Amino acid sequence: MSRLTGATRRFAARFMAGTRGNVAMMFALALPVLLMITLGAIDIHQASKVRANLQDALDAAALAAARTPFTEDADLNNAGLAALKANMPSYFETDENGKLLRDTANFRLDGNTIIATAKVQVKVLVANIVLPPYGTLMDDRLPVGSSSEVLRASRNVEVSMALDITGSMDNCNRNCPPTSKIQDLRAAAKELIELVVQDQQSPFTSRVALVPYAAAVNVGADAAVSVRGALNDTSKTVSNASWVSGTIRTVTAINRASAATITASSHGFATGDRVVLWNIDKMEAINGVAYQVVRTSSSQFQLRTLNSSGAVTSNYLNTNGYNSFSGTGYVAKCVRTDCGLVLTVSGHGLAANDYVRLADMGGMAQLNGGGYRVASQSGSQVILDTSRSLGLADTSKGGVTYSGGGKLFDGRDGNLWRVFPAASGMVAVHPASPCVSERPGAPPYSDAYPNVGSYVGRAYLDSGNPCPSAAVMPLSSSRPDLGEAIDKLRASGSTAGQIGIAWAWYMISPNFASLWESGRRPEAYDRTRTLKVAILMTDGEFNTPYHAGVIAADAGTGSGGANTHIDANATNGHPFTQSLDLCTAMKAQGVVVYTVGFDLGTNVGGPGIDTALEMLEACASSKDKHFFKATDGTDLKDAFKAIGRDITRLRIAR
Repeated sequence: MSRLTGATRRFAARFMAGTRGNVAMMFALALPVLLMITLGAIDIHQASKVRANLQDALDAAALAAARTPFTEDADLNNAGLAALKANMPSYFETDENGKLLRDTANFRLDGNTIIATAKVQVKVLVANIVLPPYGTLMDDRLPVGSSSEVLRASRNVEVSMALDITGSMDNCNRNCPPTSKIQDLRAAAKELIELVVQDQQSPFTSRVALVPYAAAVNVGADAAVSVRGALNDTSKTVSNASWVSGTIRTVTAINRASAATITASSHGFATGDRVVLWNIDKMEAINGVAYQVVRTSSSQFQLRTLNSSGAVTSNYLNTNGYNSFSGTGYVAKCVRTDCGLVLTVSGHGLAANDYVRLADMGGMAQLNGGGYRVASQSGSQVILDTSRSLGLADTSKGGVTYSGGGKLFDGRDGNLWRVFPAASGMVAVHPASPCVSERPGAPPYSDAYPNVGSYVGRAYLDSGNPCPSAAVMPLSSSRPDLGEAIDKLRASGSTAGQIGIAWAWYMISPNFASLWESGRRPEAYDRTRTLKVAILMTDGEFNTPYHAGVIAADAGTGSGGANTHIDANATNGHPFTQSLDLCTAMKAQGVVVYTVGFDLGTNVGGPGIDTALEMLEACASSKDKHFFKATDGTDLKDAFKAIGRDITRLRIAR
């Protein structure tokens, strides 16, 4: 018995001293807690998302309640709860009597402040499934609360969005992403409008204006007359014309050689004749130019060039530097040795080196639509230099004898047609448009209303880089109307962002109020009563400055060819310099400026500000809080939502 007792004591001692199973036991005891912490993080994340949405919804509901004329808490509760339910339809369920079943919300007036509180019960997604006992302990839900205070003496809100609708925004060619950049922009802009524009527009308003921009800004035909001045119809009637004689011959071939040979069957020319060609494709530079014939056969000839005085040189027409001729061209003998076009136009008012356009020329259709330099004039006679006219490169055969009619248009800035020497050396013709460009006169970076001497610039654009079809939309409190206008945005053209920035300012400037109808006019500058906000968005470099209504010679890549640029540099300098000056002036008036760079990359330039990224950072009211960089559509939507929330919260006390 004593041996048995001793063995029992020794076994008990060993058992008490053993440690080999402790870790397993401790892990088993801790496992439920660890699982709850790990899996519960999913529920906590879900609750955090709901809390952010609740804060936004409560801010909006508090603003909605503040805008009502109610003073009783019961009425304020009804107004606030209706807004909460509209923004968070999955919560704030009520019974048939309107009493909240689970979630809570309260709106009350304390002095001049609406104090709002709300709490929702967020159903857990993991804990009550994986760990039922713990889910039960939490009643399968997590409580999430938020609060907001709004000064009843709130402010009006006026927001202007300058939206980049240039060609680079249509990035869907092959291997298209799920959405194009222009589609992302439409979605993001509409989400901001939903946040900013409130249903209740009394006693304070919340309105948004749209400024789509590309190569210029379309302000609409009526507004254009007010801000850039009415266009002058300076057309004069042509009573007589002479240019070529004899028979027009068809050019079927021009070889590429240092002494080019032209093929025109039975041309009938003799050596020494002066001739002119037109409709020569791929070799446009030789159209309209006077040459002297060197006959080689009945169907071929060569051409000697003339110097600036009209004298024949020993040089032959050299076509080595051109592309191969294709299509059908024409050649005819000139009436004058310089192949000038002689017009009779009473009261023309022109001087040498002016530029003009011809239209409706009876019997000489090949001249219609072309732009020409005035070589000389005397009395009612005008001699036009037909060389370098782009109009002669794409016309009909026409005739040799004037048969009546004809209009001569002065091509100066401010007239219906702009005719100018292009940067390529040719003469170009662009029509007027309802678009506007930079403000060329004093003060260029001001929101003073345009008048004679301070008009904004006109925009004469070619068909390859046209005036955007989408016009500006003045301040509106109609979400459907704003959304419909945004849905119509289409991407094309180059980037004149400085003009978009200017009009983002003008749309909320009280100085431009008379331009718009009642109800669409901006309020006075008064920071205590009206919050004015400009949102500037772009996806690329600003590459389209102007000179006298035409894109300047020093425009950047992507703004069209040299044939569409005037042979002069930008009047106001680089678009980034203009943009910064506009932003500085705008901010000085109390305008809050947000900027959004979409898919810009991270490139920076040399000293100073010479990239879109740097410019947007500097233009914003602050780089940290008011500049947003979006790399894709999701980022863009997040940026616009963040701006929308911030605009709303600028009117919230805490």
